[in-house]
Amino acid sequence: MVPGKPLAGLLVVSMEQAVAAPTCSVKLADAGARVIKIERAEGDFARGYDKAAAGQSTYFVWLNRGKESVCLDIKQPDDKALLAALLAKADVFIQNLAPGAMARAGFGSAELRKKHPRLITVDISGYGESGDYASMKAYDLLVQAESALASITGHPA
Repeated sequence: MVPGKPLAGLLVVSMEQAVAAPTCSVKLADAGARVIKIERAEGDFARGYDKAAAGQSTYFVWLNRGKESVCLDIKQPDDKALLAALLAKADVFIQNLAPGAMARAGFGSAELRKKHPRLITVDISGYGESGDYASMKAYDLLVQAESALASITGHPA
């Protein structure tokens, strides 16, 4: 808890990867929330991008400053139970895994809100949870290419 910050006392649990959810949760951490980042069992792949920030990945530091991290394999009963215990205490749960992944693991937003009515759930996806594009990746450069925005940025090679 960071006294004097507007979100002091708020507990955020975030199952995150890439950019969208980490950006969301880092803003909450900057505002004083306690953010616990759940990393895959082998850790966040972004940790190894480079070593430029005092031996750590600049990308990782930029998106994860002020957070606590724990590595979990939620397919394992003990790790799944730990995540459930964290969520029982959380105010906010953020996730940006593939659509349906958290529901298949037993942590879908609808189920969580029934079990914990005060919990705010945030599901971030590029193209929504259903429909023709739901399974598509939505990284910035891919969306720029798909939308033709990339054709008007920069200079010809």
